Amino acid sequence: MARVGNFYQRIFDELGFKTKRYIREEVGDHLLFTSASTGGDKLLLLGHLDTVHLPGVFTDFHLDKEWIYGPGVCDMKGGNHVAITALRRVKSTFGKIADIDLLLVSDEETGSDDSKAISSALAKQYAACLVFEAAGVHDEVVVGRKGVGTFTIHIQGKAAHAGNHYLSGANANLVAAHMIIDLTHLTSVEHGSTVNAGEISGGVGANTISPHSKIVVEIRYTQHKERDRLLAAIERIVNTSYVVGVTSKLSGGIQRDVMQPNSEQSSLISKLEKIVGEHLATEQRGGVSDANVIAAAGVPTLDGFGPYGDGDHTLDERASRKSFQRRVSQVSKILLAYNGIKGGQRTQ
Repeated sequence: MARVGNFYQRIFDELGFKTKRYIREEVGDHLLFTSASTGGDKLLLLGHLDTVHLPGVFTDFHLDKEWIYGPGVCDMKGGNHVAITALRRVKSTFGKIADIDLLLVSDEETGSDDSKAISSALAKQYAACLVFEAAGVHDEVVVGRKGVGTFTIHIQGKAAHAGNHYLSGANANLVAAHMIIDLTHLTSVEHGSTVNAGEISGGVGANTISPHSKIVVEIRYTQHKERDRLLAAIERIVNTSYVVGVTSKLSGGIQRDVMQPNSEQSSLISKLEKIVGEHLATEQRGGVSDANVIAAAGVPTLDGFGPYGDGDHTLDERASRKSFQRRVSQVSKILLAYNGIKGGQRTQ
């Protein structure tokens, strides 16, 4: 991760950016690259340094007439490349870059548990944010992403011999079974909400009443009101006494809140369409990204400004060369329009 971060820092040094490094030991350093400020509205570009591939597992890079193949070519070194190429065009055109910053975090693929506090705090400095995850199949930009939360329920019962002292025990596994059924019933596909008890464990053996059990639950939702419903229902289930003598404890929480389409975002799309001179197709996705974090901070946010690709998170990852060309053209126009604008007037 350090090598990747240093590689990008050299590029942004050449473009005239200043680097703020958030030094970390458990994950790679997060990097904020800042340009000159004119005092006007600022635009944040957002990407990430990490991929899901382990070192040495997938290192091949090659291309043909239609596709580029390699780790991160669409998720999301390819998106970073789009942003950098567009910034180079801005520098070539105006001689300097102003009011456009770029943040690269190192832990997006693992949930941004460390970086999301940084991203959320920085977001308030910007009028809008463009995120460079992969585009849709028809180069759609992303206007909505589900929120996601992960919870662990620890259930404590009482062990007893299953033959001699059956009634003396308090079965934690039985409580887990009741909870899993009730948790699953919280799913509302029509409202875009799902609840998945994806991991369970418990007990010590067939001849012992289970003294403990654990459930790991994930929720996903497309609306704030569904988030609130699910949180309240999970709390209620955990506090329900299914079996006398068994207690339960809940931990975890919302990992990334929902990115929900809104009027400010629609206004941003209209503005960008005028700049690029074409319609920007949009889509909503069930997966999450750091766009969720910025949007939750109240900043108009659009995602999917990287190239279209597929096979991400696999050894077959690839990105479309044609999509690269289109995205670089669009983002270049956008950044050229945003560069050094104060009160509607260019200051350089």
